[in-house]
Amino acid sequence: MTMALSFALSPKFRPVLDPDFVPASLWRGAYRNRLAACGGGIPFALALERADGAVSTLRTATLPHEGADVALNQRYAERLLKFLLWQKGGWRVWVGGEPRLADFLRSVYSPAGERAFDYQFMGERVYGRPMAIEGVSFEAVPEERERAEALGRHLDGFRIGFDLGASDRKCAAVVDGKVVFSDEVAWNPSAQADPHYHFDGIDDSLRRAAAQLPRVDAIGGSAAGVYVANEVRVGSLYRAVPRELFDTRVRRLFFELQSAWGGVPFEVVNDGEVTALAGSMALGDNAVLGIAMGSSLAAGYVTPRGGITSWLNELAFVPVDYRENAPVDEWSGDGGVGAQYFSQQAVGRLLGPAGIELPGEMPLPVKLEQVQKLAAAGDARALRIYDTIGVYFGYNIAHYAEFYEVRNLLVLGRVLTGVGGDRILEVATQVLKAEFPELAERIRFHIPGELEKRHGQAIAAASLPALKTEPRPQGSGSFREL
Repeated sequence: MTMALSFALSPKFRPVLDPDFVPASLWRGAYRNRLAACGGGIPFALALERADGAVSTLRTATLPHEGADVALNQRYAERLLKFLLWQKGGWRVWVGGEPRLADFLRSVYSPAGERAFDYQFMGERVYGRPMAIEGVSFEAVPEERERAEALGRHLDGFRIGFDLGASDRKCAAVVDGKVVFSDEVAWNPSAQADPHYHFDGIDDSLRRAAAQLPRVDAIGGSAAGVYVANEVRVGSLYRAVPRELFDTRVRRLFFELQSAWGGVPFEVVNDGEVTALAGSMALGDNAVLGIAMGSSLAAGYVTPRGGITSWLNELAFVPVDYRENAPVDEWSGDGGVGAQYFSQQAVGRLLGPAGIELPGEMPLPVKLEQVQKLAAAGDARALRIYDTIGVYFGYNIAHYAEFYEVRNLLVLGRVLTGVGGDRILEVATQVLKAEFPELAERIRFHIPGELEKRHGQAIAAASLPALKTEPRPQGSGSFREL
């Protein structure tokens, strides 16, 4: 039995290298059972407002806020808000119901609170205003006002699609939905403090693709980070750029590029969203959640109606493990969040428990390569790493399914490459079938092939902008001095 804030959980599967793991899906299930036993609980709601005026609202219930249940309610409400902040995003939060829970959340998500990172990130970094948490009655919580854009799936004309990664940038020339040229160039953006490096690198890739086309009708791109209406709000690609230069030179980088290319329709979104869109286009179906286990955990979502939302979908920071001493994310300072369980970081963290010794100074991508070689050779230690991640993943698919309507789960990334990736999905499927049989029947995995990954991502990125009807001048240029 694993005790987690007075819940006794008995998982049917335990991660062999991390047996104290407390799946969020099981903890939340136990909380719901406790609510049912006390007559349904007290109405409780959270609503989050984003910069575009969209509001995401979740209505649920909490236990009577007395005695030992106070700690349970605080854990439940805080982890729930954390998930919603990183899934949906929001600078303003309404907390409806128990006023003491609103006070608690306001103290935790504050400049001096445990979630000071989230407070600063969601407020000043993403939405450009202080984060605000307001306690109101359950009835006064705003109704949901979601917006899903029908972004992408435009295949007409001569287009360029690009994807900006941490170690390379890719571009493709696309004619009426078919890739006629693709190119990949190594670069190292996260170490570059000069914004010109980023502009010139992207512009160079656009030039390479444009040289294969008679004209350029539209440009679409994907990149790691948070983008709001084509503005760069946060991104690891630009982390070496000083804050003052980021605000003046990087924030509107893609507007500068659009201007340099004659004002053609130009759209940039998070790479996870484009990956999910590419999967939806390849499958001919919607309700797609894309999960990429790479240097971190990336995600994207296509709604059941085929739209892309204004949500953040930064699942690297959502809670997946509810134990109190869960592994801590070094950037956000929070424990039990996705990046520590579904990325190269997870593989590195599990090396010690697996009994695999590698030099501490060895970069994580190289450590992953070593583990992959061991797994391919049948090394039991390496396979136990993948078995552990597989148990994590199986339980967490059920957790994601509480917050996303999913029919198709697109899975990719370096951690899922080779024998180990097969092992992860095999174990995750076993967990789903045993613990969540209805989900196992409903959700299907999709693993894109190498050609699909390359061309599918390029086509989806290129398809983001809709064409204008009037002709446009063409051209390129250099980074305008501001």
